[in-house]
Amino acid sequence: MDRQRLMKLTLTAMVAAICAVGAVIKIPTFISTAALDSAPALLSVVFLSPVLAGVAGVIGHFISALTSGFPYGPLHIIIAVEMFIVVWVFGVMHNKGMHFWKWPVALVFNGVVAPLPFYFIISPAFYWASLTSLPLATLINLVIVAIAMPILSKVFMRKEGRVH
Repeated sequence: MDRQRLMKLTLTAMVAAICAVGAVIKIPTFISTAALDSAPALLSVVFLSPVLAGVAGVIGHFISALTSGFPYGPLHIIIAVEMFIVVWVFGVMHNKGMHFWKWPVALVFNGVVAPLPFYFIISPAFYWASLTSLPLATLINLVIVAIAMPILSKVFMRKEGRVH
C-alpha cells in the first residue's frame, strides 16, 4: 500500500474514532440516537475528501445507534446513508467555496429532509415529533464545527493540504 493510501485510511479511521467518542455524548431529544457523532465527520472535510468524510459519518452514526441499542433496527441503514449524503454535500460545498450556504443546507438536509422517509415508514407523527429535536441536535453539531473549522483550516493550510 502506498503512502498516500495509507494516510487516507489512517485519517479516515481517526475521524471515525472521534465520531465514536461523539456518539456516546447524547443530546437529549425525542430521537434517541441524536449525538455529537456528526461533528467530527463534518469537520473532516477540511482535510479529507467528501467521500471519506462521509464514510466517517456513516461509521459515527452506526456507533451512535449501537450505543443507543439500535432503536430503529435496520432503518439505521437509511439514516447512515442519509448521514453520508449530508456530509458529502457539506464537503462538496466546502471545497467549492460555498462557505455560507453549506451551513443552512446541512441544517435543512439533516434536520428536516433526512427524517422525511420515516413519515411514510413509521408515521407522520414520528416525523413531526422528530422536527422538534433533530434540527436542534444538528445545530449543536454544526456550531461545534463552525467553532473548530477555522482553526483546523489554518493548521491544514500550513501542512500539505487535504487528502483526496
